[in-house]
Amino acid sequence: MQPFELSVVEAAQYIQSNNLSPVELTRSVLDRVQELDSKLSAYVTVTEERAMAAARIAELEIRRGEYRGVLHGIPYALKDLIDVEGLPTTASSRVRQHHVATANSVVADRLALAGMVLTGKTHTHEFAFGLTTPQTNNPWAHDRSPGGSSGGSAAAVAYGGALAALGTDTGGSIRVPAALCGVVGLKPTFGLVSRQGVVPLSGSLDHVGPITRTVTDAAAMLDVIAQPRSKRSQSYRHTLGQDIKRVRVGVPTNYFFDHVAPDIKATVHSHLTALAAAGAVLVDVEIPLPDYLIPTQWGLMVPESATYHEDTIRRVPHLYGDDVRILLEAGSFVPVRDYILALRARNAHQRAWREMFAGIDILLTPTVPHTAPLHGQETFTWPDGAEESVVSAFVRLCAPANVLGLPALSVPAGFDRGGLPFGVQLIGKPFDEHTVLRVGHVIEAQIPA
Repeated sequence: MQPFELSVVEAAQYIQSNNLSPVELTRSVLDRVQELDSKLSAYVTVTEERAMAAARIAELEIRRGEYRGVLHGIPYALKDLIDVEGLPTTASSRVRQHHVATANSVVADRLALAGMVLTGKTHTHEFAFGLTTPQTNNPWAHDRSPGGSSGGSAAAVAYGGALAALGTDTGGSIRVPAALCGVVGLKPTFGLVSRQGVVPLSGSLDHVGPITRTVTDAAAMLDVIAQPRSKRSQSYRHTLGQDIKRVRVGVPTNYFFDHVAPDIKATVHSHLTALAAAGAVLVDVEIPLPDYLIPTQWGLMVPESATYHEDTIRRVPHLYGDDVRILLEAGSFVPVRDYILALRARNAHQRAWREMFAGIDILLTPTVPHTAPLHGQETFTWPDGAEESVVSAFVRLCAPANVLGLPALSVPAGFDRGGLPFGVQLIGKPFDEHTVLRVGHVIEAQIPA
């Protein structure tokens, strides 16, 4: 096994035992980027000199006995919405092609303090307003999308161009690419991770979270980037070994299994069976107000994003891609009354889901209804003959957790008949990432290595 193939925790164990240095690890990752990124285009900017300098500093610190923890000396990437002082933050848009950050984002500061080594910034769908990341190819099939909008981050982790990455998620933008690239993606509870220094898409729906190879790695990242909620908060990583006996797993009887590819549906149900065998209690639940979930999400996201871009869309509309420009221009015409109605609808959803969660601890669903589409593919056709746009299909299963602000984790679940990966999604109660990660860890253990 090459160093770039290791998980974060595996690499940390080698580093702690002096069997691998941060310099060797970072060099291995950068060589992998040099080998493959011209074909996959996960990175906007590769910070090779900066990364090697940071790796040498980490190596010296560890030799002096100043080991900072499991992330010390680990190479990682940041979605190019997240500020790092002195580096461009382009949001993969010509609008920001000359922008250079003057300060670190909070999450970049926290990861730097933990001793992580930044290898560069990764592509996003322009301003995160999409779910395909058209610049980037899927590592499993180069003619297919990695998903979006954090497609560059997911692709980099999947092919070995980083051991971990951060993405953002407004309607599935961490979980969709994680599922389509066969890695782990965590959208934390709204407000648990700071968004200061992160280019927004929709202020009431945006989240920052990790994309990693394992659930343990995601927990290790969350331990560092999460804002403390109490002095006695337990480490997310160190609670993963607890069993899931009597954990009540909600099984949706509506909405989440509608128009889902047969391979995905069958595999997700097999994971439910395995969870029951591990001691979990399966509880059938009906998703409340399902027809209003996606309209609420769009009713919030479109006007909020249009407000943020109000000045630049007026001054330089030609610098936006057509798909994003049209959405932003349309958003400027949404009446204030409609936005207020969307806010009220979200409150109604939150009340209804609180009642549903009174009888369960976690909800299990597919992350995506279909595996990675071809570049340029616009629709999926379901077995009953119905057609659905690719964007609508991917938003449909992920956006509810954004509307509700709930923690949601995508874990690799299996492969379709064409050998393409997909994920299972776990949605939990507010600030109950511990349970979400514990159940995800059990599901992960069921997947053959």
